[in-house]
Amino acid sequence: MHSKLVIIGSGPAGHTAAIYAARADLKPVLYEGFLALGIAAGGQLTTTDEVENFPGFKQIQGTTLMDNMRAQSEYCGTEIISQTVGKVDLSSRPFKFWVHPMGDDETLEDETHTADTIIIATGAKARRLELPGEDKYWGNGVSACAVCDGSLPMFREKPLVVIGGGDSAVEESIYLTKKASKVYVLVRKDFLRASKANARRLTTNPKIELRYNTQPVEIKGEDKPRGLMTHLAVKNIKTGKEEELAANGLFYAVGHEPATQLFKGQIEMDEDGYIITRPGTTHTNVEGVFAAGDVQDKKYRQAVTSAGSGCMAALEAEKWLAENDAEVTNGIDGENDARKGDSSEAPQYRQNPLL
Repeated sequence: MHSKLVIIGSGPAGHTAAIYAARADLKPVLYEGFLALGIAAGGQLTTTDEVENFPGFKQIQGTTLMDNMRAQSEYCGTEIISQTVGKVDLSSRPFKFWVHPMGDDETLEDETHTADTIIIATGAKARRLELPGEDKYWGNGVSACAVCDGSLPMFREKPLVVIGGGDSAVEESIYLTKKASKVYVLVRKDFLRASKANARRLTTNPKIELRYNTQPVEIKGEDKPRGLMTHLAVKNIKTGKEEELAANGLFYAVGHEPATQLFKGQIEMDEDGYIITRPGTTHTNVEGVFAAGDVQDKKYRQAVTSAGSGCMAALEAEKWLAENDAEVTNGIDGENDARKGDSSEAPQYRQNPLL
């Protein structure tokens, strides 16, 4: 199958790109993946119970938000395929790719698919510590995003814990102090990896208790369906002493893993595996390939910023196709055949069909 535009990924970035591309009559094909990264189609938001910071919704479940985006993508004309892309070849155009049979991540189908342009929106996955009780209380006290979940009622005026010693951990801890009664910060080593300025912010905040050489042992809480976290067992690495901290929330700030293994060696990435895009754009170093969302964003990692970059990717892909394919009309820039040489009259611009 050949497509003019293929989108790999089904989070906010992927579906927003699909909506804009479909409205521009690019007939996008979106591969949402079958449990890619061990997460259902829709990405990290499907693991979030309540979302309060996506514009237009006072409160909405993460799965419902992604179901709405998927439905809108289909309504606009996107073809959605549930299989996972398992191999790509970006060495020449049209780009080639192969997919896994449904439910099989070991083998590849024989059929070779091609695309004129590709938008990579495969996202990232928060690192977990695989603690006892983690799965049970994930979404009911345990989270990997303080900015996303820290304002939920279950955390307000309650003792909370952040694990990590880098700049991200500091930012999340400071953010939580606006909501929590107290914030414990657990650092495995005897020093912070954060910058001096951030370390100073952390150590001087009266709501924060910093514990070095400390690691979590077990997450505990209510023993009932959808029970909430109430305590965290911790251990001092040097002394071996264990204790339980009263805590209604645990936030991991130990990094994310971008889903870029598929593109290693074919596209430019940074030392952490995030795809590098041209500043202010979604262009990668491969002409005709764009990256949007958490796969190229290690700073903000929010659903709304992912959606915004998905919009950018679709607009830029449409423009790129218009410049490289006579069959596609450019809906971003003004008409090239606008009247020239007459400075008394402003050039005429066609309305952007994507808006």
